[in-house]
Amino acid sequence: MILAWVISLLLLCSSLIAYLERLTSLRVLEAKVIEQAQERFIFAEKSVLECEKNIINISTLSENNCFMQSAGKGLWLISSKEKPSIHIHILVDEKSGAVTRLNWRQAFE
Repeated sequence: MILAWVISLLLLCSSLIAYLERLTSLRVLEAKVIEQAQERFIFAEKSVLECEKNIINISTLSENNCFMQSAGKGLWLISSKEKPSIHIHILVDEKSGAVTRLNWRQAFE
């Protein structure tokens, strides 16, 4: 009877160890996925920011990493090409050349 009890405790401990190993590997995977998502978001924001800074001189961009659409009267919609997609609305004052970001959003697909 005692032998069965000891064996059941050993099996319980071994299953607990296996569960903890799986949980640890999932936590490591979760951290890597979060890190990659943050890197992609930062890259998308940098590309949109570069397009925003060079909206007046679009031809000076060596690489165009975003879509630009005119919304009329100095309003522009800029979207990143890479995922996650970031959309911003900006207002360009043609007299002074000042660019003002009105809003931004992350588009989920």
